[in-house]
Amino acid sequence: MKITTVPELARFEGTIMIPVFETNAKSLVPIEFHGVSVSSKVFYGKKDSVYQVDKYDSLHLFIGLGKTPDYKSVFTIFRRIALRNKESFNTKTALVLPDDFPNDMAEAAFSGLLAGTYDIGHFKKTEAHPFLKEGFELVLLSKNENDDTAERAFKIAKAKLETYHLVDLPPNVITPEYLADWAIKTGNEVGFKTTVFDKDACSKLGMDAFLAVAQGSAREPQFIIMEYTPANPGKNTKHVGLVGKGITFDTGGLNIKTAGMLHMKSDMAGGAAVLGALRLIADLKLDAKVTAIVPACENAVDSTSFVPADVIKSYSGHSIEIIDTDAEGRLILADGLSYLIKNYKPEYVVDIATLTGSSVATLGYECGALFTNNDDISKQLQHCGDAIGERLWQLPLWDAYKQDIESEIADVKNFSGKPVAGAISAAKFLEFFTDNHKAWAHLDVAGVAFGDDEFAKTKHGTAFGVHLLTKFIENL
Repeated sequence: MKITTVPELARFEGTIMIPVFETNAKSLVPIEFHGVSVSSKVFYGKKDSVYQVDKYDSLHLFIGLGKTPDYKSVFTIFRRIALRNKESFNTKTALVLPDDFPNDMAEAAFSGLLAGTYDIGHFKKTEAHPFLKEGFELVLLSKNENDDTAERAFKIAKAKLETYHLVDLPPNVITPEYLADWAIKTGNEVGFKTTVFDKDACSKLGMDAFLAVAQGSAREPQFIIMEYTPANPGKNTKHVGLVGKGITFDTGGLNIKTAGMLHMKSDMAGGAAVLGALRLIADLKLDAKVTAIVPACENAVDSTSFVPADVIKSYSGHSIEIIDTDAEGRLILADGLSYLIKNYKPEYVVDIATLTGSSVATLGYECGALFTNNDDISKQLQHCGDAIGERLWQLPLWDAYKQDIESEIADVKNFSGKPVAGAISAAKFLEFFTDNHKAWAHLDVAGVAFGDDEFAKTKHGTAFGVHLLTKFIENL
């Protein structure tokens, strides 16, 4: 997509997108743009409204932003415009940027337009979106240069598009090996190193919790390690560790899921968020050292599957009593966290996972659950999430909940067995494997990483966490 910024549109022929802040519906003053006038009786900038005028050899799309638009609403509005109006776009399209349009809103608009090219029909024969065709040009009408903002926005959108794709592809395609290959290929493209441990390597290292989950599947598990180092790290360059749950399909194991298994291809959405974030971090060339781990495997049912009442070992050396094989995500994260902290010693650690239905029951589909032992991290993550519409809400990690994971025969058990506080006891389990790290956070994104919205008829990936993790690291 070619981008050109111009101070005025002269003899332009094509589609012109005109964002409009909400005005008084009773105003007698019409909304005007280059001789095209729209009465406030039919359009006054109400949020999510669109009014079309075909005049002067151009299609004018007046786009309502509402009175006080935020990043998420602007992103969504322009994603909708790109998706629903793609027949209206030709090789030349213009976007008018109002003088009072801040950079973050412009970023959201650009990013939303590119995100709107996403099509979940990966196995259908469909025509490419006009924005993706060779020769397409987006003309920006603005008094300011927006090249840097547009470049950043498109990198954000690209990372999100890749993450949508990873989460939405079927489990016979998105295998652990596919994720490993994606990490290697993407690392070579944008600039991070990838190391992959196969089953034998993991066995030699003692990653028994990870391998216990994988042992019922014919698909080879992959322990994916990605390392991004900035070109010129300084004394203030921070080192951040990320861990993402990479269960490419979750049957529940022998505690088999009785409902909802159809959507369990999404159980790697936390891992996909980490993969997408690493792509974006490297693409933006952030001044931060980032080490990211995605333990990737299937939780399948077979005669060799691990079973309830098993006692297994872990990379940390701690023993784990298996109460429920459907509490498998925390097992692979345990080995991921232990390996990361012991071998790389990052200053900050964040893990992200579609971990519990309990977090959905508690917070619904509006925000993810945040657990952390560090108030500064809590504030920073929530601030970053609020700014871009990837919101988090902190839940307690009090030691009173520690009893829920105490085992009589092992160091810890993987499930409380109680119908309450499931997200909290899962977080306490993960905390057990952080070696008392002083700056660790756990994000349970089960309710926000995969869901229903206007952009597809079926449930699909949201890329929640990609921009959030990147912004968090960028602002440390």
